[in-house]
Amino acid sequence: MTTQSFKTVLLAACVAGSTLGIAASANAESLDAILDVGKQRTTDARSSQAKIDRLADETRNLLSDYKTVMKQVDGLKVYNARLERQIANQNRRIADIDGSISDAAVIQRQIPPLVVRMLDGLEQFVQLDMPFDLDTRSSNIEAVRSNLDRSDVTSAEAFRQVLELYGIELQYGRGIESYSDTIEVSGIAREVDILRIGRVSLVYQTTDGAETGAWNIDSQAWEALPSGDYANAVRKGVRIAKKQATIELLNMPVAAPEAQ
Repeated sequence: MTTQSFKTVLLAACVAGSTLGIAASANAESLDAILDVGKQRTTDARSSQAKIDRLADETRNLLSDYKTVMKQVDGLKVYNARLERQIANQNRRIADIDGSISDAAVIQRQIPPLVVRMLDGLEQFVQLDMPFDLDTRSSNIEAVRSNLDRSDVTSAEAFRQVLELYGIELQYGRGIESYSDTIEVSGIAREVDILRIGRVSLVYQTTDGAETGAWNIDSQAWEALPSGDYANAVRKGVRIAKKQATIELLNMPVAAPEAQ
């Protein structure tokens, strides 16, 4: 090979080597760029995923808050419905109370005359009844009657007191009692023990036990009884009423009802 040819070949080799170097350098730069793009995409993807996770958490929190609020709304609906029913009931009660207030004035004006009539009837009943505890019963009636003119005693209180007197009279017909009193028998005053058995029998016995008698409803007077018939029974009855003996059957004078 000549010298000129060798130079040409060498030059070509040099040119080819330079070209290969340039190409390799260009490929390296392209690969770095590709890697940088990949890294940037990874960073962007990571950032996007973080945003997605944050939005998902916010969405779940909002959904939870929404469910909580809806439960509160449902509870408030039930509560409001109950309040509406209560208000309706209260309005009805207010209407009833207003009606009662309107009637109260009329009723209040009617109570005093009613109380007076009840006292008059009770007083007449006591006068016609058996003469037991007359002082106490009459004084109770007079006390209530005097309260009618007092400004500090309401009509309702006076009515209550009259009902209480009626209740006491009712109890007289159910009990048994004995007490000492002075009565008039055949025009003579006697110190006696009175025995009352409900309203069916009212008898007496002198303190010495010598005389026994009973109240005669027809004659409205005390009458002596045969001493041998009821003396022991009345004596036992007095002891039973004073809780000094046990209860037992007694043979007592009882006025038989008559056909009218």
